[in-house]
Amino acid sequence: MGLSTHVLDTMHGVPAAGMRVTLYTTAGDTATCVKQFDLNQDGRNPGGLLYDNDNLKPGTYRLAFAVSAYFKSCGVVLPEPNFLGTVSIDFGIAHADQHYHVPLLVSPWSYSTYRGS
Repeated sequence: MGLSTHVLDTMHGVPAAGMRVTLYTTAGDTATCVKQFDLNQDGRNPGGLLYDNDNLKPGTYRLAFAVSAYFKSCGVVLPEPNFLGTVSIDFGIAHADQHYHVPLLVSPWSYSTYRGS
């Protein structure tokens, strides 16, 4: 239970190892940084859950994924300005006793997400 994320690089067919991710809590137009981390070799937070079940609270959150920086670090030549720079996903936690998994499937040109398990 808790909050987790996972990123897959769909351009190369691999986990997005090394991508920088920032987690925020949000309230209206205000976003407060909770933590930043670089994804591990499996495309996940090296520290495990972003919030465990005891610390996850109902509310609104944002995950910001540094997409263009990641692809540039992989040697992908991107136009300036980049089509996707930072992908931000704003989401809500209604039931803190449930698991919320926020996966990102991303290329330099597209992304998708969903509530995973």
